[in-house]
Amino acid sequence: MKAMGKTRRLTALVTGGAALAAALVAPGAYAAEGRQGEAASREAAVRAPLPGWKLTDTGTDSRFRGLAAVSRTTAWVAGSKGTVLRTGDGGRTWRDVSPRGAAGLELRDVEAFDGRRAVALAIGEGEASRVLRTEDGGATWTESFRNTDPRAFFNCLTFFDSRHGLAAGDPVDGKFRLLTTADGGRSWRVLPNAGMPAALPGEAGFAASGQCLVSSGARHVWLTTGGADTARVLHSGDRGLTWTASPSTLPAGDPARGVFAAAFRDRGHGIAVGGDYRPDQTSPRAAAVTGDGGRTWRQAATPPPAYRSGVAWLPYSRTAALAVGPTGTDLTLDAGRTWRTVDSGSYDTVDCTPDLGCWAAGEKGRVARLGFPGVSGG
Repeated sequence: MKAMGKTRRLTALVTGGAALAAALVAPGAYAAEGRQGEAASREAAVRAPLPGWKLTDTGTDSRFRGLAAVSRTTAWVAGSKGTVLRTGDGGRTWRDVSPRGAAGLELRDVEAFDGRRAVALAIGEGEASRVLRTEDGGATWTESFRNTDPRAFFNCLTFFDSRHGLAAGDPVDGKFRLLTTADGGRSWRVLPNAGMPAALPGEAGFAASGQCLVSSGARHVWLTTGGADTARVLHSGDRGLTWTASPSTLPAGDPARGVFAAAFRDRGHGIAVGGDYRPDQTSPRAAAVTGDGGRTWRQAATPPPAYRSGVAWLPYSRTAALAVGPTGTDLTLDAGRTWRTVDSGSYDTVDCTPDLGCWAAGEKGRVARLGFPGVSGG
C-alpha cells in the first residue's frame, strides 16, 4: 500500500509538471534542441495562459524580505519588527511564530528545511547581526550566533543541505566576511578569508531579498555585490573556501546600485537581477544571464523595466523564471534573455519548490502564492 501511495504522488507530480510546462514553455520545450526548437517553444509559450499571484491574508503590516518556500502548502516569511510567520495550508492561514523579544530586529533572510526547522538572519551593525534557529515550528527559538565585531554586517544565508550552510557579510579588513555551519545552523564560525578576493572600494552586499548569497548542489555558491564602480558576482566551488570574482553588466557606480539577487538552476546556468533601488532612478540593465557558472555575464536583451530584488527559476523548466521588485513581477521564457511584466504588485523576494510551489513576499505584509493555469489546486 505504501508503494502504491508513493506511485500516486509521483504520478500527480509528473502530471502537474506537464501542465506547468504546457502553460509556460510548451510541451517538450526543455527537451527541444537547437534554436529552431527553442523559438517554437517560446512562440507557443507566448500564447499560453500566464500564471498569477494570489494574495494571502497575513494579518500584519511587516515587510517580508526573507522567504523560505518548503512546498506548495508550507512556507516561512521573516521581516521587520522581528516578525516570522509560517503557513502549512497554502497561505489560507498564517501562524505568528516570531522569536520572543525580537521586535527590535530586522530579519532579512530565512532558510527552512521543513515545517518545523528553520534558520533566520537578523541584519545590522555589530550585535544587531544574529542568527536564530527553531526546531519546533517556531514555538521556541535559539540564538546560535551574535556578531561581536562592530565592523561586521551580515546580509544573507544559504544552505547546501540540512547541515552545511553559509552566511555572508560586508567586507571586513578589505574582504567579504563569511560564517559557516556544519550542524544545521546550531553553531557558526568565521571562515578564513585567504581564498577571498579583495573587495573593491565601496563594495558591499544587499540585504534586500535574502538572495545575495545562493547555492546550487553540494558545493557551489554565489555572492552578489554592489556599491562599487563594478557590480560583481563571486563564485566558490568548495563551500566558500576559495572564490573568483566576475564583473556583471548590471548598473554600478553608486551605493544604491548593483546585483541584488541571483538564482542558479544548476552549477552553470544562472540569472542575476538588480539595478538602482531608489524609486526616482531608472534601471535600464536590470538583469543578466550566465551559462558558465558566473565566469561571464551577458546583459538581457530585453530586461525587466525597473529595479528587481528577487529572482527564481520555475520548477520543471530550463527556460522559465520570475523576477520581482517593488514595481512588479516579470516572466522570462528564454532563460533570462527577454522579460515581460505579468503583474504590477510590489514584492521583494520570490522562491519556488519542486512540487510546483512558488511564493512571493514584500511590503505591508504582502505574501502571495502563484497559481498555474491547468494545474489542479494552482
